[in-house]
Amino acid sequence: MYEEKKKKDTFHNIIMENRKKLSISGVSDVESFDEESVILYTEYGDLTIKGEELHINKLSIDTGEVVVEGEIHSLSYDEHEGKSKGAGLFSRMFR
Repeated sequence: MYEEKKKKDTFHNIIMENRKKLSISGVSDVESFDEESVILYTEYGDLTIKGEELHINKLSIDTGEVVVEGEIHSLSYDEHEGKSKGAGLFSRMFR
């Protein structure tokens, strides 16, 4: 029940513009990124973005906002099971 309440209190939005730009809110961490994929942690599951020439244009730790630009091919969610929180990019950068 705590998990459901936590999810309801956290906003998670995705706005895609012409399959070239994604504005994402509610991101808790960045697992990895390269020119072909970006993996983000959200309270609603791990979000994988696949495409070509992808880059993170904006990354705000305080607000949980991420902007990804490039040629976007797909978005998919996976559950958090088996993932260790705190092992993402934010955590590694600010030890």
